[in-house]
Amino acid sequence: MRCPFCGNIDSQVKDSRPAEDHVAIRRRRFCPACGGRFTTYERVQLRDLVVVKTNGKREDFDRTKLERSIRMALQKRPIDPERVDQMISGIVRRLESLGETDIGSKIIGEIVMESLARIDTVAYVRFASVYKNFQAADDFDKFVSELRPTGNTEE
Repeated sequence: MRCPFCGNIDSQVKDSRPAEDHVAIRRRRFCPACGGRFTTYERVQLRDLVVVKTNGKREDFDRTKLERSIRMALQKRPIDPERVDQMISGIVRRLESLGETDIGSKIIGEIVMESLARIDTVAYVRFASVYKNFQAADDFDKFVSELRPTGNTEE
């Protein structure tokens, strides 16, 4: 593994342990050239996924892009980071197990929304506002009113 500090290609593993509920391996590494220490993660990848955008454009699936958008939706929410990692790994496993290498961005968005709805309603609404491209406050109002249980007459 190349050292991120000096570029040396001969780093040494000092410690390995399971991470993210045993779906990844966390490795602490040491660079003998500069003395730098850094961490890498290894994950099983069942297949190379390709995201098909709504405009037809195709791009390689990027786990970090998925993680960034989910963490943005969960920003300042009281959710354990380990639970977020588990959710992200679960989403990726679900996408890989669909049996297709080409996955529509709409399918990914729906799976993410479904996962967020289970752990935090505020993050779910935040993600939906970007995913569904809300343009005005009325869009939020309509979406949130659909979340409320029907038959509730308290006011």
